[in-house]
Amino acid sequence: MPTTNKPILEKLSPNFGSSILVRQHTKKRAAKFKKWHFHPEIELVYVNKGKGKRHIGNHLSYFNNSQLILIGANLPHNGFTDRLTAKGIETIVQFSPDLLTEKMLGLPEMNGIKLLLERAKKGLLFKPETKMLVGPRIEKLAQTEGINRFAKLLRILDLLSKAEDYALLNADGYAFEAQKQDSDKIDSIYKYVNKYFQEHIALEDIANNVSMTVPAFCRYFKKVTGKTFTQLVNEVRIVHATKLLSESKSSITDICFECGFNNFSHFNKQFKEFTGKSASNYRKEIKLIIQASLD
Repeated sequence: MPTTNKPILEKLSPNFGSSILVRQHTKKRAAKFKKWHFHPEIELVYVNKGKGKRHIGNHLSYFNNSQLILIGANLPHNGFTDRLTAKGIETIVQFSPDLLTEKMLGLPEMNGIKLLLERAKKGLLFKPETKMLVGPRIEKLAQTEGINRFAKLLRILDLLSKAEDYALLNADGYAFEAQKQDSDKIDSIYKYVNKYFQEHIALEDIANNVSMTVPAFCRYFKKVTGKTFTQLVNEVRIVHATKLLSESKSSITDICFECGFNNFSHFNKQFKEFTGKSASNYRKEIKLIIQASLD
């Protein structure tokens, strides 16, 4: 059965004269801002006081107090904060990967930041020591502009690159990679997959969508992303399955077919390869997490 609850492409528009978008919220955001979505921009989120849910790629967990996360380009995620407590502020910083050019990232002084952005493709959660050090700096970005904002963001990324108290949220899971020069074509492919993943996607159709022959498309996609097109489609389907397992009461069999798989044993195999656990165990763990957050 089709669902409209698929990851949607979010178009971001920084203020005129700025390539870094900074937003701050002191009240709970409307539901329309909390949809399952993705965008080519890198996203840094800091909540100083509040609680909510982290759903990033195939990872789902809850936070109660504060959080600091870094999300790479095109990694599906939800809005985060369900409730901001007294003096609670949620600060969101978004910027294009193109902000830091390949030449700049090639400098020896930038090696740490380059590695940080590579890790961010799977989602990073920073722990108390780094939150206390970097969080206030992130909040102050909203009061800066121009080259000063760029310089302060660079300093924040440098501090995060040196942090050791972090966790990869999708250590064995979702990562969508593309070279900068291929971003438009890859974004087109990714949008197509997110629109049609619940159906059978013929290689001829996706190749035609980007004006390529099937053999040329297969070679190109593997070279640029390091995976086959089938692997990408399966990843998108499994990411959607993790969302349905956590947020719907549908049976696992129904979820299998709703996500575009036409064989239940194949779904189970792909789910375990991608998440490291069976769909039934994944759902059990999510229920325990939710129950613990309510206790």
